[in-house]
Amino acid sequence: MKKLFQIILAVAIIALIYVIYVQISTPIKFEADTKAKKAQVIDRLQDIRTAQRAFKTKYQRFTASFDTLESFVLNDTLELERKIVDEDDSVAMAMLKKSGRKNVEKFKIAVIDTIFAPKKLSREDVLNFRYIPGTDNKAQFIMEAGIITTESKVVIPVVECRAPYKMFLDTVAYRQEVINLIDDEENNYNRYAGLKFGSMDAGNNEAGNWE
Repeated sequence: MKKLFQIILAVAIIALIYVIYVQISTPIKFEADTKAKKAQVIDRLQDIRTAQRAFKTKYQRFTASFDTLESFVLNDTLELERKIVDEDDSVAMAMLKKSGRKNVEKFKIAVIDTIFAPKKLSREDVLNFRYIPGTDNKAQFIMEAGIITTESKVVIPVVECRAPYKMFLDTVAYRQEVINLIDDEENNYNRYAGLKFGSMDAGNNEAGNWE
């Protein structure tokens, strides 16, 4: 009887130790997992934002379509300018001035070859813009674009691209932690419970909420 009691006590102690370990380790694991996943999502949001800004430079608006944005990056060009001669070369500058030409020439370059530099994106990277990293291409970013008029009657194009936490965090292994995080962001800090850049309500220079 005494031996049985000792075995039960030992099992209870082990179970208690395990419960304490889980309670301590789960928040630590959740924080590390969340940090890693957020880094991946932010990286893609930054690429999408870069593409949107280039699109606006050429077309004076943003787009709400990933098909349009991806086609722009893969198939379109941008017109850039460069100096014809070195402005410190007085002889060359004199000859250029004599010819009546300005020291600038325009040239076109493929969008994908310039806007992400020094980073290089593959065709596959671009075609994956719409998918939130870490979701096996099952969850997509929510992207909106439009035009708003400010209080000073200035008409400006706006864009917003977002990924809710519940779409890319592990809601199975960390169900309660995700619930707590979302509740904290929405009710205690009055912030968007996820990652996003831009705003459909006001021009904010496409700022990211992680910045």
